[in-house]
Amino acid sequence: MSPKLPRYTVPSLTPEEGAKVAEILQERLHALNDLHLTLKHVHWNVVGPHFIGVHEMLDPQVDAVRAMVDQIAERIATLGSVPVGTPGALVAARSWEDYKLGRAPAIEHLAALDDVYDSVITFHRKAADDTAGVDDVTNDLLIGHLHELEQFHWFVRAHLESASGAIPET
Repeated sequence: MSPKLPRYTVPSLTPEEGAKVAEILQERLHALNDLHLTLKHVHWNVVGPHFIGVHEMLDPQVDAVRAMVDQIAERIATLGSVPVGTPGALVAARSWEDYKLGRAPAIEHLAALDDVYDSVITFHRKAADDTAGVDDVTNDLLIGHLHELEQFHWFVRAHLESASGAIPET
């Protein structure tokens, strides 16, 4: 499906390019909205001896991801398109499975979050690659997000890592 052409976009992009970049960003908007909700869900449902460390580690991640969501939505609007942030649109567009864990030990949640971050980062990097040379501002925005997302992924993996440096397979 080709994206709807905006009435305007940023200087140096054609309406077609602006619409394509906005379409790429809309996918990231859905993924990051899902991520911030998942992180908050884990924050509420983590239990066990590592509870407080994980519980307190997640709130700054939630806040940072919510800020990324706002930046992406505003960039979509700047490109002349309409950011869609409704739950129904997210669920309809989602190509990934919903987070499965409810109340569970910290290590189980962290192993699941390892997979979540791996997927979010992989597709965020693809979006950055797809915007490189087309829209440098969007590309720069996505690369900045990758810096934070990769750091948060490291925080999760550091909890899972053994003394030998191995991370258990999930």
